[in-house]
Amino acid sequence: MIVNRMYKYRLYPNKEQVKLLTSQLKSLCNIYNHLLKIKINVYKENKRSLSRKDLNALVKAWDKHIHSQVRQNVADRVDKAFNNFFNRIKLKKSYAKVKVGFPRFKADHRYNSLTYPQSGFNLLNNRILHLSKIGDIIIKFHRPIEGKIKTLSIKRSPTGKWYVCFSCEVPVTKKRHKFLDKQVGIDVGLENFATLSTGNVITNPRYLIKSENKLSKSQRCLSRKFKGSKNRTKARLKVAKLHEKITNQRMDFLHKQSHYLSNTYNYIVVESLNIKNMMKNRYLAKHIADASWNTFIQLLSYKAASAGGQLICVDPKYTSIKCSCCGKNVPKKLSVREHNCPFCDLKLHRDHNAAINILHSNKIPLGRRESTPVEIFDRKSLKQDAPQL
Repeated sequence: MIVNRMYKYRLYPNKEQVKLLTSQLKSLCNIYNHLLKIKINVYKENKRSLSRKDLNALVKAWDKHIHSQVRQNVADRVDKAFNNFFNRIKLKKSYAKVKVGFPRFKADHRYNSLTYPQSGFNLLNNRILHLSKIGDIIIKFHRPIEGKIKTLSIKRSPTGKWYVCFSCEVPVTKKRHKFLDKQVGIDVGLENFATLSTGNVITNPRYLIKSENKLSKSQRCLSRKFKGSKNRTKARLKVAKLHEKITNQRMDFLHKQSHYLSNTYNYIVVESLNIKNMMKNRYLAKHIADASWNTFIQLLSYKAASAGGQLICVDPKYTSIKCSCCGKNVPKKLSVREHNCPFCDLKLHRDHNAAINILHSNKIPLGRRESTPVEIFDRKSLKQDAPQL
C-alpha cells in the first residue's frame, strides 16, 4: 500500500534569496488575481468557463524569471478554487449547512507559498536545496525523507520564517502492534483535556488562556499604529510571534500525547464529535479551539495506524448520562462533575464514566477486551498502576 506523507524542514535563505522569494510570491499573487479576473470576465461576456488548459496557456507569457511549473501551479489553484466553489453550491442545494464562498482576490501578504509540482528542485548532500531561478538554500535536514518525492512547496510563515514541504509517496506494510490486548476509551473535555477509561487523566494545558494577557497587550499596541508604517510592521510581527509560540506549544503537546497513546494501546476508541456545531457556543468556543480536539483525533488516527493499532470513532449519544455499571440513564447538568447512580450506587467522575461507556460502545471483536467493568471500577488499583502522563 502506498500513502502520501509530508516532510517539513526549516530553510535559511540569505538576504538576496529572501528578496527573490518575496518578489516571486508577489508576482504569483498578481498572476492569481489576473487569472481570476479573466475567468470571471469571460464567463460574464461569453457565458463560457475557462478550463485549466486555457489558464495554463495564459500563464506561459508572464514572468519568465519564475519557473514554468510554478506558474502553472497558480492556474491549477484558480481552477481548484472554482471547482470547490461549484461543489459547495451542490452541497447547499442538498440542504447542507455550508458557506458557498465565491473565490476572492488575494492580497500580497496572504499569498505565502509557491509549489514545484514535478521538477525544478534538487536536494544536495542533505544540506543544500537547489531551486530553479532562485539558487542553493541551506536546509535543516533533521530527519531523512522516505519514499519518492512528488512535489515541493516553499512556505513563508507570518513571522517571516521559510519552510519547505516535500510531498512523498511512501510504500507502507501492515505492522503488528506490540500490545494486542490493550484497549482504551478516551473522553475529551475542557476541565481535563482527556480522561481515559483506565482512570488516567491528561490535564488541559490551556496555552492560549495562559498567554492571553501578553496577547491582548500586543494586539492593543498593534491597533494604535498607523497602517503602512514601519512601527505597525514591528507590532504585527510581535503578535505573529506570540501566536506562533502558542501554536508550537499546542502541537508539541498533541504530538506527545497522541504518540504515547498510539504506542501504548492497540485499540483506541473516541467520540465522533461535531466540533463545528460545538464552536457556536460563545461561552465555550475559545476553550474548545484552544483544546484542538479535532487535531488531536487526526494525529491519533495516523499514529495509531503507523503503530499497527486502530482508532475507532463511536456515537457520543448518551455516553455522559448512561451509567457504565448498570446501564441506566442518569440525567445531569453540565455543571455536575460527579456521576452518582441512584440505581447501583456507583460514584465516579462523569468524564471517567463517559470514557468507560465510550470504550464499551465500540464493535471490537469479542474476547479482546482488556478488562471487565468490575475491574475498571477499582479506582485505588487504577491509581497505583496508572502511569503518569
